[in-house]
Amino acid sequence: MLLSALFFAASTVFAKFVNESSNISAFEITFFRFIIGFAVMAVYVVARKKNLAPKNANYVVLRSVFNTAAVIFFYLGIKYTTVSNSNLLNMTYPVFVMLISPFLNREKSSGKYYIYLLIALVGSGLVVIRDPASFEAGGINIGDAFSLASAVLAAFAVSTLRESRKYDETYIILFYLMALGSAFNLFFIIGDFIVPRGMVLFHVLMSGITAFAGQIFITAGYRYISASGGAIVSSSRILFAMGMGVMFFNDPITTPILIGAFLIFASTVGVGLMKNEGSGIHGRSI
Repeated sequence: MLLSALFFAASTVFAKFVNESSNISAFEITFFRFIIGFAVMAVYVVARKKNLAPKNANYVVLRSVFNTAAVIFFYLGIKYTTVSNSNLLNMTYPVFVMLISPFLNREKSSGKYYIYLLIALVGSGLVVIRDPASFEAGGINIGDAFSLASAVLAAFAVSTLRESRKYDETYIILFYLMALGSAFNLFFIIGDFIVPRGMVLFHVLMSGITAFAGQIFITAGYRYISASGGAIVSSSRILFAMGMGVMFFNDPITTPILIGAFLIFASTVGVGLMKNEGSGIHGRSI
């Protein structure tokens, strides 16, 4: 679980390197992320001679659509804001799950969830409002908005995943997620594809590989750890991302951002600890 948090954070660092050294779009970065995953899943399916017929295609497709959209918005956020902020705001997604689960998953939500939601929103506000004067003038960073939107979309992705897992195995869900994600991103970049070369190619590939590695480690991790333990360890991505952001990009770490990070961390852990009402809330979203 700790390795998954480290690799997910590292993926965003490599993506930021791509943004700063080339004109490659967020769609192309996410395309490489999905196509790498698709290649691995295709080899697995062929080698194991797996059946690819889903039992409930609707949820498999919905999971793929919401996850793909969440990843695209997340990498758009990375392009326009700091690595620290994009990860901080994206990590609010578990709190939004509780708003969706009563309707999509038919699960009851405790009133405590709304307290955590309020804490997460206050924390997000502190992260977004880095310059109060700018905020008053309406100058909210578009990257922050993309990152927060990715959290909401990720919440839908997690909820549809939980429904999809009632009918289909993990490999089927991942195979179609990677296939549909690759096709969707290819549609947007087919006329503007930039062939990455040199260090840019290295960073693009490493962003995709580390993201897929994060998926593998988090999938394996939840076999050996409780939902509450996983919630705490997964939240370490906030610390990894902030540390890497400062180290590689001199991300500003102001007092409001630190307080906001603490509130987001606390709300994420708090939701995860309520395992009887939200087990698995930290599932494979991003």
